[in-house]
Amino acid sequence: MASIKITKNNFKDEVLNSKEPVLLDFWASWCGPCRMVAPIIEEIANEADGVKVGKVNVDEEGELAAMFNIMSIPTIMVFKDGKITSAAVGVRPKSEYLGMLKA
Repeated sequence: MASIKITKNNFKDEVLNSKEPVLLDFWASWCGPCRMVAPIIEEIANEADGVKVGKVNVDEEGELAAMFNIMSIPTIMVFKDGKITSAAVGVRPKSEYLGMLKA
């Protein structure tokens, strides 16, 4: 399944109330490292079973970015049962993002 665009309007339903773990990518179109991470995030969205992958454009969704004190991007967070279970800032290998989902 492709990644989902997360906005303040669908955040509660898609992330907080999700039955499956959610990998959330906070990004911006002007961010070079974000463009490096994007194909990795899409691979995970298409390959990982039982996982939802969402993307938050921090320029369009400043309120969500502020809610989670996003100071650097890309920031990747994993939510389980509506709570953050892990987070990473910057470019990481795919294996590390997958490991975050298992934590």
